[in-house]
Amino acid sequence: MWSFWRSRDRFSLEELRYLTDQLKKVQIVNEVNKNFVIEALRSIAELVTYGDQHDPTFFEFFMEKQVMGEFVRMLKISRILSVALQVLQTMSIMIQNFKSEHAIYYIFSNEHINYLITYSFDFRSEELLSYYISFLRAISGKLNKNTISLLVKTQNDEVISFPLYIEAIRYAFHEENMVRIAVRALTLNVYHVGDEGVNRYVTSTSLAEYFSDLIKYFRKLCIALDGLVFEAAKNPGPESTSSILSAVDEIEDYLYYFSDAISAGVPNLATLITNNVLQLLVFPLLLPSLAVEPTYGTQIGATTSLYLLCCILRIVKIKDLANSIAAALFCCPSDFVQIIEAKPNGITSNHNLLSENEQLENDGTGDKENNGSLRISVENLSSSHIHAVEDSYLQQRGVGPRFAFREALLSYIVHGDDIQVLGSLSVLATLLQTKELDESMLDALGILPQRKQHKKLLLQALVGEGPDEEQLFSSKCSSMKDGVISVLDSYLQNLKDQYGLSCSCREVGVSPRVYRFQVLDALVSLFCRSNISAESLWDGGWLLRQLLPYSEAEFNSHHLKSLKVSYKNCIDSLLQEVRGVWPDLLIAILTDEWKKCKKAIESSSPQKDPKSILLPPPKCTSDGESSLFAGERLCTKVKVFVLHHQLQIFSEGGALPDQPPVVSSIDLPSNSRAAIAGLDVLHPKPGTEINLVGAVPCRIAFERGKERHFFFLAVSKETSGWLLLAEELPLKQQHGVIRVAAPLAGSSPRIDDKHAKWLHLRIRPSTLPFGDPTKFDSFGKGRAKSLVDGRWTLAFRDEESCKSSYSMILEEMNLLSNEVERRLKPLLEFDRSADDPDSSHPPSEALSSTSALPTDSL
Repeated sequence: MWSFWRSRDRFSLEELRYLTDQLKKVQIVNEVNKNFVIEALRSIAELVTYGDQHDPTFFEFFMEKQVMGEFVRMLKISRILSVALQVLQTMSIMIQNFKSEHAIYYIFSNEHINYLITYSFDFRSEELLSYYISFLRAISGKLNKNTISLLVKTQNDEVISFPLYIEAIRYAFHEENMVRIAVRALTLNVYHVGDEGVNRYVTSTSLAEYFSDLIKYFRKLCIALDGLVFEAAKNPGPESTSSILSAVDEIEDYLYYFSDAISAGVPNLATLITNNVLQLLVFPLLLPSLAVEPTYGTQIGATTSLYLLCCILRIVKIKDLANSIAAALFCCPSDFVQIIEAKPNGITSNHNLLSENEQLENDGTGDKENNGSLRISVENLSSSHIHAVEDSYLQQRGVGPRFAFREALLSYIVHGDDIQVLGSLSVLATLLQTKELDESMLDALGILPQRKQHKKLLLQALVGEGPDEEQLFSSKCSSMKDGVISVLDSYLQNLKDQYGLSCSCREVGVSPRVYRFQVLDALVSLFCRSNISAESLWDGGWLLRQLLPYSEAEFNSHHLKSLKVSYKNCIDSLLQEVRGVWPDLLIAILTDEWKKCKKAIESSSPQKDPKSILLPPPKCTSDGESSLFAGERLCTKVKVFVLHHQLQIFSEGGALPDQPPVVSSIDLPSNSRAAIAGLDVLHPKPGTEINLVGAVPCRIAFERGKERHFFFLAVSKETSGWLLLAEELPLKQQHGVIRVAAPLAGSSPRIDDKHAKWLHLRIRPSTLPFGDPTKFDSFGKGRAKSLVDGRWTLAFRDEESCKSSYSMILEEMNLLSNEVERRLKPLLEFDRSADDPDSSHPPSEALSSTSALPTDSL
């Protein structure tokens, strides 16, 4: 009945007229003619789009014949899914591809678009819903101040209906992620139009529920993420890590959506989002989870909460939100009881969180001298003021619900596990880098960089609003002036008035120097801990560098003494590695880590991404007996030593050099085995000719039943050492060719207990795989497992030969270790004469004599 064979030009007005006429003749769509209808709709869309870009007569015909009305009519007279799909696709294609504003204006200027938007499609078909959402998104992509007015209904110049927006947000929380993404993109297109009437409409009371529902949904994502983190801690692996990263991506997408929505400039939208984030997420969920002693109703772990706080502050750029969160850190868990009990949607905890925070109470690895408190050094405060502060803190010691969240962060740094340390440092670093946070709020938190303090005081002095100029760079000046008090107290008052949150922990009149020294003391305590990863310590070093620029005498005698003791422990630990398995690589690793540590401390942001605290820690790649395990231990010790050495330079007020002070090599003694053998390279390769004077004949079987004869020689040259197996040259007496070379260090020579002619050697890899991502991954898989220790058993012709070879190895290993220690001597003896910090650091003398006030039990 319907013929598609015609001689007309496909892209012609005649073809468009023919298809339109045939479509008008259709009175009902059934199985017989549905294919024609679908093809006609598709072809018309193609022709009209072509005409929009090449021939205006096409679109004039489209308007004259009111072809859009035919599209809507086909939908009305059909109950066939494929026809509805084609109508939506046809409209989407035309809207997306129209270049002419006139064409878009026409499409939007009649009620056909709103009719299609509000049509009751059968969305039991996922495919139909997908086409419908694409149709809505295509419309939103063409919105501007002229076209948006065509899609809304107004009364008395106020928008009373906007079907596109209303229908879209119905699917904001659809189970399909692509649908949710499309809805977010559509709403952003609406917000960024900038129409005042639409802006008032989308933020009106009747539609404000969308934003609260959005935060409630986001809250569910946060709780689900915490469940993944909890499960990954029990069953770590690539799958759990992948699940966490996917959840993190979605959470960050929503936060960027909030940020993009705010940047659109819609009045009251920032306030709407701020109120909902605080009321539904931060106050009832995130902050209570930070309590050292968890309160009833806590729903997520501290780790997840720390990460989420970092994300919110880093991504959602709202001044009131940032300052409200910062002010709330001065509150206690007991202040949030009423908010916690009002659980949105009846959400309950998905796992027991007590165990995570119990580690703080059971952790016996902290500094015993500071058990339960941080040392606070304050000077130039009146005695009555000091006693008032001291009594206030003493009253709070050991009472968990009275423990401010800010102090909980410091508690995690002092006594928490590695993840809690890194998370707390990330929060403090994020607060410090949040531009929306008032500087006086940073000052109250104790994390205002001194360069900003000096800038602030300089401006005050220039305009005559500050103290005398001589106080500008004085360490004795207190910045707790009216500005600091007013900003913090104004936000605390707002928390009380707007959210019913009374801060019962806030100490009126306490100097920021108290809080500043709390932070400094926490960091110094962190650097003295031995159970924290080097990466976390480096992040602590970054934060310290931000707070105390070079040449600032902010360390008191207690700090300097603690750092000095910890530094000496690092030296002793490093000296053990000089006699360990990898001394030949120690200087190279130290030089590399020196550069990395300096870069990490002086960079603009911490090296660790906050999301790393959510991921399960990497599995150990080797057992405790292997050389790879010893290599991992060496790298960790070097990182910690490098940080402490740079902290020593830092505490002296010096600038960090680009290279560590390592002594250069010296000429090889002429009587050394390497010189006698004629080795002029640090890394001998098979095929190299050597002198066999002093070499010992031996036998070894690398394959069962295939014993080979070699000459054995152990040599060391500078900081390298090798075990050599060479074959004698038949035509050149006392000379041979190296066939096998293995590292001398870590060989652990041992004469067999039952066969005194046998010498057992451990052969470790010549390099460490940790810096090569192709050989090592965080789960210990891949090529790293192929790098295992080998075993040699050398058989000598008599016991004396075996013993001499054993002695040769020990002698060369000792020479190698001595050379490494000689080259490290300036580094290991840095400022050894300044063991008394009081005498070597006169600028800190005043600080060392100040009062030490105990704070809450940390």
